[in-house]
Amino acid sequence: MHRIDLASLQTKVKGAVRRAGCKILKIYESDFQVGLKEDRSPLTAADTAAHRCLTEALKSLPVQFPILSEEDKTLAYQERKRWLTYWLLDPLDGTKEFINRNGEFTVNVALIHNHEPVLGVVHVPVWDTTYYAAAGLGAYKQIGEKTPQAIQVRKAAAKLVIVGSRSHQTPAFAAYLERLDGQYELISIGSSLKFCLVAEGLADLYPRLGPTSEWDTAAAHCVVVEAGGFVVDLSGKPLRYNTKESVLNPYFLVYGDASRDWLAYLPEDL
Repeated sequence: MHRIDLASLQTKVKGAVRRAGCKILKIYESDFQVGLKEDRSPLTAADTAAHRCLTEALKSLPVQFPILSEEDKTLAYQERKRWLTYWLLDPLDGTKEFINRNGEFTVNVALIHNHEPVLGVVHVPVWDTTYYAAAGLGAYKQIGEKTPQAIQVRKAAAKLVIVGSRSHQTPAFAAYLERLDGQYELISIGSSLKFCLVAEGLADLYPRLGPTSEWDTAAAHCVVVEAGGFVVDLSGKPLRYNTKESVLNPYFLVYGDASRDWLAYLPEDL
């Protein structure tokens, strides 16, 4: 990665995600309509506007990489499997939260190199808050124009704080919680914010025992790792990107404290 200036790219991407966030907020505050994609998942004008804003910004950078976005995912694996480095976008992560107007949606942009996220920016438009990280540069949280603050994961608390999906909890997730030792508090929240809460030391664990796509996780994955945490599949190996035709992730765990065997609580039928 010595030939890619991650610090410079990070600054430009932060600006792009904030501009996309502004476009999302204008629609969020209007009487917007909700359509459906081919897979019957919801689609709004905000998804499309953010996608257009981000792709235009990335195509204007002095260093060019291919772009894979949730809103333009028709690319054949035969083409993208040759990519060593590419942008992976979710222009509006948490469309259901957007529709429900609870503020828990994000703009996610990641740079993937050799199947790993090496730069990640997660912007929360309603909170005007940005989480960002790049390989070797640490993880940060910035609120508005305030000075960015370094963030890091924490040692697991005596009473665990677990984060889970607000819209997509599964029986496997419930079974995992039943097997945990001791007391815990469950926070249900939308989008990639679950990763960010672990990254900034406000939660201990995010077990994702349900479907996600690679653009849902990549940006926040980078933030967690640079904050000292882990994003692993159910065999304990780090999530990897663009290794197969499907863009669906395997089930995974996100945690900060590696001294505890979080895999030991998995239900036996997974």
